[in-house]
Amino acid sequence: MIDKAEIMDEKGMFRATTRIAHEIIERNKGVDNLALIGIRRRGVPLAKMIARKIKEVEGKEVPVGILDITLYRDDLSLLHEQPVVRGNEIDFEVTGKKIVLVDDVIYTGRTIRAAIDAVFDIGRPSMIQLAVLIDRGHRELPIRPDFVGKNVPTSKSEMINVKILEIDGVNAVTISDVEPRVTK
Repeated sequence: MIDKAEIMDEKGMFRATTRIAHEIIERNKGVDNLALIGIRRRGVPLAKMIARKIKEVEGKEVPVGILDITLYRDDLSLLHEQPVVRGNEIDFEVTGKKIVLVDDVIYTGRTIRAAIDAVFDIGRPSMIQLAVLIDRGHRELPIRPDFVGKNVPTSKSEMINVKILEIDGVNAVTISDVEPRVTK
């Protein structure tokens, strides 16, 4: 897949996550009883970035958990490969907390629906909010993020690629065309 344009460079990602952190603090009137949960894979380092920025501003650590939604996906039976389940890493009580789910891109809303189901299987938070780096539109479910780094209108034949230093060796967001499937 060849990138056709860069949407956000490292500085842009820094500004977006900083703004999201400030908006989370403002909307929640501080960080008491707040926790972030990153959706595997790229939502996790983004949640950690936001938590670091919150600590810089508020001087308080916000717990960060890791959520694996593999078994909650509604397209699990459509996947060609056997999915790898890595499990959750949430070492705090979810019940009664304000939870901010963090993901890299929101598209149809199905990933977020699965994440909400997974969170409710762990406990009953007082509130769930959603932070995403990129909102590309094309919702299939009535789900809307509370905090957005950037809105990027796309066609369904395009793909947003969020690249994170820990995973991809660079911080950037690019757009590319979806490669057509070769049929035999």
